[in-house]
Amino acid sequence: MTEPLLSVSLSAHYNSREALKSVSLDVARGEIVGLVGQSGCGKSTLALSILRLLERKGGTAAGNIFFNGRDLMTLKESELRQIRGREVALVLQSPISSLNPALKIGTQLAEAWKVHRRGTRQECRAALLQSLENVSLPADESFLQRRPNQLSVGQAQRVLIAMAVLHRPALLIADEATSALDVVTQAEILALFRKLNREMGMSILYISHDLLSVATICHRISVMKDGEIVECNSAQNVFLHPQHPYTKTLVASLPVPPFSTAHPSEPAQLLAKSQVATRG
Repeated sequence: MTEPLLSVSLSAHYNSREALKSVSLDVARGEIVGLVGQSGCGKSTLALSILRLLERKGGTAAGNIFFNGRDLMTLKESELRQIRGREVALVLQSPISSLNPALKIGTQLAEAWKVHRRGTRQECRAALLQSLENVSLPADESFLQRRPNQLSVGQAQRVLIAMAVLHRPALLIADEATSALDVVTQAEILALFRKLNREMGMSILYISHDLLSVATICHRISVMKDGEIVECNSAQNVFLHPQHPYTKTLVASLPVPPFSTAHPSEPAQLLAKSQVATRG
């Protein structure tokens, strides 16, 4: 059996509060895994723990994080800095606030490139333009000269994704990356994630409280409740045959059940129908 790209077995605490309770999660090479659950259940804590960043938020994690055959829990900070951004990348929500308002887009992308690469100015610029093209943004000098306040929210999110995939990481962690977007832009970003997965073979851990967005792109889904993974199965089985009472409650609350009224390969239609049903 092929070894997973990522295999996690973790517990985490904030002071005396237990945030993760012996959570186990695997992501195979080339797989998109969804992690769903209500706000505060521990999803973002797990994302930060995988990158060994939880201590910066006042938390502590214990256990194992095997990535590409290495246990990240045993590495020094200098070794982790070589992995973050190059082999494992993170995309967060609130794209506008995640970018430095004082710096041009080209400057911010160039800084991300120089962290892990050495080369000429021309090589750097070529890499930046290619990354913009990969996320369907204008691959030209004028776009690199813009500042964050000159971008739409959707464009800003694509810039963050372009920054994350500059070095073609094996694993992309998207933590609520579409929650601040309107339904049309959300569908475009989900289609972009599928493109990166399909064309680059990039594994994605897609974290969201929105089950319908998870249904559009994920091969498998893990359901989290109160710091525990209560169910993990193929996307189709989670929605058609949920096993845990919490999962059944989540699925029953959906205005438009996936895999029955809309196919998950059509994110725009599925999310649009959900929005219409919610308004009604």
